[in-house]
Amino acid sequence: MKCCVIGGSGHIGQFLVGMLLDDGYQVTIITSGKTPIPQTGRWSDVTAVRYTYARGDPHWAQVLQQNAADIVIDILGADVPATYAAVRGAARQLIVCGSLWMLGEPRVVPTPEETQSECPFPGYAVRYQELCETRRRAASDGFPFAAIMPPNIAGPGKVPLECLGGRSIEVHRAHQRGEAVPLPEPGQTLIGPCDAEDVAKAFFLAATHPDRMADEIFNVGSSYALTARQLVEVYSGIYGIQIPIEWTSWQHYSTVISPDLGANFHFKAHMCPDITKIRSKLGYEPGYTPEEALERGVDWMKREHLL
Repeated sequence: MKCCVIGGSGHIGQFLVGMLLDDGYQVTIITSGKTPIPQTGRWSDVTAVRYTYARGDPHWAQVLQQNAADIVIDILGADVPATYAAVRGAARQLIVCGSLWMLGEPRVVPTPEETQSECPFPGYAVRYQELCETRRRAASDGFPFAAIMPPNIAGPGKVPLECLGGRSIEVHRAHQRGEAVPLPEPGQTLIGPCDAEDVAKAFFLAATHPDRMADEIFNVGSSYALTARQLVEVYSGIYGIQIPIEWTSWQHYSTVISPDLGANFHFKAHMCPDITKIRSKLGYEPGYTPEEALERGVDWMKREHLL
């Protein structure tokens, strides 16, 4: 069976491609080429198409149709309606990637696969609306469609979330030196790092269970989340040095210390997905704890000589 993975050379994609190859799939990836394609192992069996995928691209449908596959997995999710329109007549399944943040600031923790509040990120808000509209259209067409909603993604292959809410190597170096970290009181906001390999597993399970994935939105994540305070403690353990916390008010933190919403939202809104549905319907079980996912990310940075 043929599978096309859009974004197949990226953080999640590299794990997913390996799983598909091990299960006997013929794999084509569509990649911008920004992330190098591995040259080891079974990657020689992968067909790589270099193409930059963007919203409103008039040639996108042609690219997908030229690389027809039974299963299409869109990890990038830049234009879900266009991808659906292009593959509906040829593919058997479409699985796309969203984000837990698309659901908005949680009212319920652990957070189910339901809209919680208005999404504060315009790009995510538009994509979530399109994802839901495509889901309704696919259900009406009788076409198996699913979305995977990960929380913060960690693990090898990408700089993991640091204690200022970003993915800065310089901040990680400051953690390594034991420099103090500012946090808004009381430091109880939940943060859910999930290993990229576990996120890939969710896509793989959806691909291999077409009868159970249709018309579903699935959260994916670790078995539990960390508080903001625990995040600092975990990095203290990973780097082998005590990282002090400097407590401050949310007002000061969000306006002076970290005014960027994309960073401070980690310490404002809980990120703790309810993974009951994907466990019961697809048999998903996370392989890594949040602590292990963060440590794997730091180990990768060391191997890449970033630290």
